[in-house]
Amino acid sequence: MKIALASDHAGYNFKEELKKRLEKEGHTVNDFGCHSSESCDYPDFGIPAAQSVARGENERAILICKTGIGMSILANKIPGIKAALVYNKKVTETTRKHHNSNVLCLGAQEFEWQDLFSFVKIWLTTDFEGGRHERRIKKVEELDNFK
Repeated sequence: MKIALASDHAGYNFKEELKKRLEKEGHTVNDFGCHSSESCDYPDFGIPAAQSVARGENERAILICKTGIGMSILANKIPGIKAALVYNKKVTETTRKHHNSNVLCLGAQEFEWQDLFSFVKIWLTTDFEGGRHERRIKKVEELDNFK
């Protein structure tokens, strides 16, 4: 899978470790930054990563900041993006099964790294169920055209 990856300084160390793991599993990772733990602005990295998914250049994106909130807010401003900020394994699974999320937002300083790695694994391996959820998702997607 082609995965866009981005973080701010608070998520940098986790992003670097996640990148290694994803590549080891055979994924193609496009790292949009940041590239150090020096203070930076998360939109500078999260926006182009999420836009790459909206344009179809990457299948999904994983955005990481201190809490995941900022990345979630910015990603959901981009038409075509369904970003989910997760906080446990069941929610992570549900956001794929029911919402067909294409961007995963993580709070690097809110959870142990092992928990975050498990969220990523679940999110990458869970399929969208479609069915009744498809009808609901189409209603949400119509908001991309709201003026």
